[in-house]
Amino acid sequence: MAGQIPQRFIDDLLARVDVVEVVGERVKLKKAGRNYSGLCPFHQEKSPSFTVSADKQFYHCFGCGAHGNALRFLMEYDKLRFPEAVEQLAGRLGLEVPREGADDPRAQARERKRKAGVNLLELSASFFRERLKMPEAQGARAYLEGRGLAPEVIDTFGIGYAPAGWEHLKRHLGERGIGEAVQVEYGLLVQREESGRTYDRFRDRVMFPIRDIKGRTIGFGGRVLGDAKPKYLNSPETPVFHKGRELYGLFEARQADHRLERVVIVEGYMDVVALAQFGIRNAVATLGTATTDEHLSRLFRLVNEVVFCFDGDRAGRQAAQRALETVLPLMIDGRQARFLFLPEGEDPDTLVRREGAEAFQDRITCASPLSEFLFDQAAAGRDLARLEERERYASQVLKAIGRLPEGVLRSLMLSELSRRTGVEAANFSALLAKAEGAPATGAPSGAGPQSREVGRPPEPPPGPGEALEAATGRAGALSLAARALQLLVHEPALVEGLPAEDDWCPEEDPDGALCREVIRLLRAGGYRSPQVLLAHFHGTPEGERLAALARRELLIPRTARRAELEGLVGHFRRHRRRRSPQEEIDALLARERAGERLSREEKQRLMALITELHR
Repeated sequence: MAGQIPQRFIDDLLARVDVVEVVGERVKLKKAGRNYSGLCPFHQEKSPSFTVSADKQFYHCFGCGAHGNALRFLMEYDKLRFPEAVEQLAGRLGLEVPREGADDPRAQARERKRKAGVNLLELSASFFRERLKMPEAQGARAYLEGRGLAPEVIDTFGIGYAPAGWEHLKRHLGERGIGEAVQVEYGLLVQREESGRTYDRFRDRVMFPIRDIKGRTIGFGGRVLGDAKPKYLNSPETPVFHKGRELYGLFEARQADHRLERVVIVEGYMDVVALAQFGIRNAVATLGTATTDEHLSRLFRLVNEVVFCFDGDRAGRQAAQRALETVLPLMIDGRQARFLFLPEGEDPDTLVRREGAEAFQDRITCASPLSEFLFDQAAAGRDLARLEERERYASQVLKAIGRLPEGVLRSLMLSELSRRTGVEAANFSALLAKAEGAPATGAPSGAGPQSREVGRPPEPPPGPGEALEAATGRAGALSLAARALQLLVHEPALVEGLPAEDDWCPEEDPDGALCREVIRLLRAGGYRSPQVLLAHFHGTPEGERLAALARRELLIPRTARRAELEGLVGHFRRHRRRRSPQEEIDALLARERAGERLSREEKQRLMALITELHR
């Protein structure tokens, strides 16, 4: 869907919805004077410390500090992203969520096409379910019964059957006015290039609909009943289905328990369905691809713990190594990753049938933590009594630790590596800092992303000190870019006074890049609420950084904040002009290599600088 949700709509929505009703549908509340109270849903407690105010339309827990409005509650409790939470609140009132640019004919055409594609896939899923009940599907029903699946589980996952003919689905959809070109585009038909002939992609297969987080069918997986190859066939990439993003069973897992705390990643559809048959409803499967960082980012927005489940053979160990490399950069504090290896020759489907649900749950509980797996993997096949082997072991582990975000886990891993090798942890820290091009010492852990000059006082502005110098002195470890970002977090309306171009944001500072992103978001959505701004970044490292700046007290009086921000912008622009052409070229090229798209003006500036330098 195109465009940002307008701020005026969000404000109106929060004014019309009742936070007591929203919370009361999920938490048992009792009237307590003018407020309502109950047990906090965000931490374990025996006596109520959770309060909901009808007057202020706000909830607050005096135990864990959780607080916010109805929108924030839906995001935290139902684990929804910001746009999804807005849509759910709007649905309660029967409102359509508007979008900036929604009157663009091209955007409207794209949205109509997307909805038509989803409707087409829902029609196909219904067709497959109906065919499973027919005499021709006796073999499919026998297969499902042989795997021990109860009718309730088959219904929950919407399992169906694709008949053996070449054009059954094609004719069914054609009779409902759906053209062949659309069926090809959404992966239901295959078209031969040489002849142009089209035929059903899925034939004589047990069909597993793949659903998105809202339960809409976006693709299919089919398990062959005969000897045809491949054994499992997935939908191709389509306008609504991307296998590197979607996970089979995630919708069903959330339906079974909206307060999921752990997700088990397995390899196939039948593993997910078989575990569900035995009451293990928190399993998901990738769709013919290795687990991607997008898969994991999506899961970590919903749960704090992910368990990778692999076969115990060599291929399983190699897959686990790839998963380890993918998950390391995402392991911010509070997240857990575990690795479960099954006995050779077993998969979750066969093992849960042989051992039972309780034994399989025990295996999940006892799965190796990420740290243990990392150390064991590095030690495999090495004689650590030999100095050279111990050096290679330490180097491999240190390289992996370097991929971890700053935080407690990284510090603990360095301490453990020191204990296992006898090398001082400070030496490993120095090696890491050297590899990353940063000083070995810096701000205390947990301060969030810092500029490259960590540990040094911020560079004072040129000329008279005025409010800018005083402010940087009060801010302590904050860089000047972080100072500008903090002002925007506390008072988003300040964006109105900023220059039209954001080229003043310092490229060499991570807070400068985030500042640029915040400015673009504030301008696109017209947001003026700090809470809405933080909600947009919720569940990301950038969100943690912004939340930390929001918690940090801003000592500048409100009347002086605009002048303060203008002073910072002026300083950055003067500093930019003082940079040598080569420094400016290097900074622009670094941003481009990092995957950031330069604006037209920045590209013109880069070409002009290069031309000038080589005259």
